Amino acid sequence: MIVLGAVGLVLLLLMLYMVPLRLWIAAKAAGASIGMLTLVAMRLRRVPPDTIVAAYISAVKAGLDIQVNLLEAHYLAGGRVEAVVNALISADKAGMNLDFRRAAAIDLAGRNVLEAVTMSVNPKVIETPKVSAVAKDGIQLLAFARVTVRANLDRLVGGAGEATVIARVGQGVVSTIGAAQDYKHVLEHPSTISKNVINAGLDAGTAFEILSIDIADVEVGANVGAKLQTEQAEANKQVAQAAAESRRALAVAQEQEMKARTQEMRAKLVEAEAQIPMSIADAFRSGRLGVMDYYNMRNVMADTDMRQGIAGSVGSVDGKRDGGTEA
Repeated sequence: MIVLGAVGLVLLLLMLYMVPLRLWIAAKAAGASIGMLTLVAMRLRRVPPDTIVAAYISAVKAGLDIQVNLLEAHYLAGGRVEAVVNALISADKAGMNLDFRRAAAIDLAGRNVLEAVTMSVNPKVIETPKVSAVAKDGIQLLAFARVTVRANLDRLVGGAGEATVIARVGQGVVSTIGAAQDYKHVLEHPSTISKNVINAGLDAGTAFEILSIDIADVEVGANVGAKLQTEQAEANKQVAQAAAESRRALAVAQEQEMKARTQEMRAKLVEAEAQIPMSIADAFRSGRLGVMDYYNMRNVMADTDMRQGIAGSVGSVDGKRDGGTEA
């Protein structure tokens, strides 16, 4: 008897688990009728009836026409049933056209569908980081922008996120400031940045719609143009110095080469002079030169040396006289 009682108790608990009578009664009372077999089938398919029934009751109470099998399919696909239903209710109350299939696709894409609906109703403000740009006169400007965006449900699946919007806005700010002739014009009319960026259609292909772009602040940075000119002048100076040094080194090398050639020619002269006594001796031996001829040649050489000495002494005396006269 005890065994039969235990078996009966187990069967009863199993029946109560497989047949969620409480959920069936709650759905009936809420006017969201769900068949008992449907609830049992959820247990067999390992779908929690509590989640499906609660979401279905919320949808019915909000006046939405959603089938139970769609909720089950979305749960089995890994979606968040309650978030999708709450997003549909919010969209319906806000007068937005959002059906279950699109909401389920947004949820399965990894985006928060409820947050997307909320952002469509209440636009979000995105602050861009400091954007640095240089005007044509070489003055750097630092701009801060606030971008008001609204979620675009049609492009939410497959559309780019906030990072792309921030990057495109920064690109537009840099382009607008770079096209300005004078940085003072940008400071006087910062609205030109907003107009140019909005007219560029930077929200194309993103999950958002840009409503407005407001330039929060513009700061004056460094004089980039003057800095670049200074660096260019310094570079040109270094290049000129390097070229001058190269020419000086070449001149020094040529001077050393000429000195080497001079020494070489002197060596050849000394070598040639060394051959003279040998040639005279050979002439004596061969009879081509006599003793008297040799003495005559020596007299001529001595006379020549004397004349050169006299000419040198006279030139030095004349130089002293000229110097004394000048003094």
